[in-house]
Amino acid sequence: MAKTLLVTGGAGFIGSNFVHYWLKHHPEDRIVNLDALTYAGNLENLTAVENKSNYHFVEGNICDRQLVNQLMTDIDIVVHFAAESHVDRSILDPAIFLETNVIGTQVLLDAALKKKVERFHHISTDEVFGALTLDSQEKFDRNTAYNPHSPYSASKAAADHLVRAYGDTYGLPFTISNCSNNYGEYQFPEKMIPLAITNLIDEEKVPIYGDGLYVRDWLYVQDHCRGIDAVLDRGKVGETYLFGGLYKDVNNLELIKMIIHLMDKNEDAIEMVTDRPGHDRRYSVDFSASEKALDWRPSLDLETGIKQTIDWYQNHQAWWRPLKEKNQQYFQKQYAKNNG
Repeated sequence: MAKTLLVTGGAGFIGSNFVHYWLKHHPEDRIVNLDALTYAGNLENLTAVENKSNYHFVEGNICDRQLVNQLMTDIDIVVHFAAESHVDRSILDPAIFLETNVIGTQVLLDAALKKKVERFHHISTDEVFGALTLDSQEKFDRNTAYNPHSPYSASKAAADHLVRAYGDTYGLPFTISNCSNNYGEYQFPEKMIPLAITNLIDEEKVPIYGDGLYVRDWLYVQDHCRGIDAVLDRGKVGETYLFGGLYKDVNNLELIKMIIHLMDKNEDAIEMVTDRPGHDRRYSVDFSASEKALDWRPSLDLETGIKQTIDWYQNHQAWWRPLKEKNQQYFQKQYAKNNG
């Protein structure tokens, strides 16, 4: 039976990939895409679907109660991506993160409860769990205690707690997924992988924070979309699912060197820059419970996913060049070289 989905933040990186994925794999369904079109939202991500009869875009903020209540009418499923998500920007301006990620989520929850949606799926991050040590074999799982370290991760942790509270208190049918760092097409070039790729295309230096030994789990964005599909299809209401992409740790320096070698560039392009405050040392995700419960696992290894991502940015320079030009002042300030 056909469903109508409200996708929040569907003009952003992961959200737009999900819109493409869902319309391809569920052509009978309808999507209403609500996005505020902040710096990270881009309608050019969606030109291939903008004229489809089962797709409708609405420019607006998830904090706008009147608009959200209006749009929630006749919605079956909410897939909530909309969030301020860049740690560096949360350090510079925490307030907008609290407003969007916490208050915006609460506005959506109220409307979803009032309109009696079938499912509220909340997209979260592994960063809510804090950090692991480099010498540890420990991984995050769904029972890991929350211990956020940045304004961004604290705001997402608060949103997670709100979603669960609405489930426990009011009976809202929810699911939550905590994913690791996503990468792939349409990612705003402030994030590490697209920044590295686009800088290398332009023969520019690639900045790496601190000693470069920070570890992240990397998840190809299309695999994340498959995971959300699995949760909506087979997930249990009230459960949390973790999605990651790696079975073995890869630190930031190793990742950047992989990108450099795949692009036939020289490691002289690497530039170590001043570390950011409160930089979490290591993230690692145990997604074995999701493999077992949902029959889901990452389809691409890291090198294959990075190759595909490099190809995309090489072939879509008209998409990312204006974004980098518009944000040049931010990049120059954020990645100032450490002369100490």
